[in-house]
Amino acid sequence: MNPATRTGGARNELLGFAAVGLIAYAADLALFTWLRGPAALGPLTAKALSFLAGCTVAYLGNALGTYRHARVRGLRPYAVFFAVNVAGALVQLLCLTVSHYGLGLTSQRADTVSGAGIGMAVATVLRFWGTRTWVFRDEGRVGSWTG
Repeated sequence: MNPATRTGGARNELLGFAAVGLIAYAADLALFTWLRGPAALGPLTAKALSFLAGCTVAYLGNALGTYRHARVRGLRPYAVFFAVNVAGALVQLLCLTVSHYGLGLTSQRADTVSGAGIGMAVATVLRFWGTRTWVFRDEGRVGSWTG
């Protein structure tokens, strides 16, 4: 495969992953807002349900779109995808914790930058790598795990 084809494929993969992620984020946010508002659920229950829904939307979008060429069967790929997304959420919480409690940056702006900015960026890189490496791995692609 020539370098131009690899670059185009990687770009398409990244763009597909990002588009699916935005749709999943919108689903998560909309469901959380509805569950907290009209459904009157508590914040943790609402977030747990919206997170699960967002993960499901992201998994289906990637399985049917971005990584439709990958052969995945059963619940194992979804379970691994869910675990990768939980790890991403933990990265965001870690960034917020370090900033707020470790560095003493306690303003709302600092919390937003560390959790939703820096944390989201690092978590997205982790999710992209984990998704392509462990969930929708392609043995012919450089950087894929083949175990």
